[in-house]
Amino acid sequence: MTQGTHLYVPDARNERVFIDINGEHFRRPEARISVFDSGFMLGDGVWEGIRLHEGRLAFLDRHLDRLWRGAKAIHMDIGIDRTELERRLYSVLDANEMQGDGAHVRLMVTRGIRSTPYQDPRVVVTPATIVIIPEWKEPAPETATRMLNLATVHVRRGYPDVQDPMLNSHSKLNCITACIQAAQAGADEGLMLDPHGFVATCNSTHFFIVTDGEIWTSSGDYCLDGITRGVVIEIAREAGIPVRERNFSLTSVYGADEAFTTGTFAGVAPVGIIDGRVLGKTRGPMVEKLQTLYLHRLAADVRDRQRP
Repeated sequence: MTQGTHLYVPDARNERVFIDINGEHFRRPEARISVFDSGFMLGDGVWEGIRLHEGRLAFLDRHLDRLWRGAKAIHMDIGIDRTELERRLYSVLDANEMQGDGAHVRLMVTRGIRSTPYQDPRVVVTPATIVIIPEWKEPAPETATRMLNLATVHVRRGYPDVQDPMLNSHSKLNCITACIQAAQAGADEGLMLDPHGFVATCNSTHFFIVTDGEIWTSSGDYCLDGITRGVVIEIAREAGIPVRERNFSLTSVYGADEAFTTGTFAGVAPVGIIDGRVLGKTRGPMVEKLQTLYLHRLAADVRDRQRP
């Protein structure tokens, strides 16, 4: 059984967590939305995954910026302001007594309930549906050191005039298909190329390689505007490590000194095998350094953050 960066420690408390639906709290077994909801029916909405660290939601400003950008891009009115949304986030965390580490939040906003099963937004008859699912969820302890196995999949990250990869939308079928292909190949996650054959991203994380002391990642034209991706680029450059956002092919990947993925849940995770090529059997020095720098930045962000 493969185990990717989203492998977590099971916690029985999640069976009874409070979930926020449009400002009301429901226990998990009672949390429901309509079958006419835009997200369920058509994948019409945007979402964020946010990590709780030392009682604060890490990089919350960046996450809410991206959420509002995505909503504006699809011409969707979230219906409440950022202050109210932040209040709801912390209210449901408090209801679950989540006040330290070890929690992860999925924030989802859909266009609302439709009067009939049809894609036209003009049939929407309610304000946006806002769901906040907090879970007791920590990465498995071995995530920081276990070497991931990636497989390149045939599903591409497409052009923005088809479905913009920058949008963190509910419509994730291409990523799900990539995940299925990777799993069938016995890999942890799928490495996805852009329409030109250059490396773009993974199906649920961002991808980096290390070569000759430099960090390379994709141009960003065909991947999500990742929060952790951006933070890692910032901290590396602040530490004097050259970072290149550029096009590169699988040939460069196979010859890299190290590789790693980034994501909100697991942070920085090392990659050991890609398409059967062994890059390393143990975590490399660059990955270990970036993991340390990332944890320092994470701690600094929540230390300076006030909660409502």
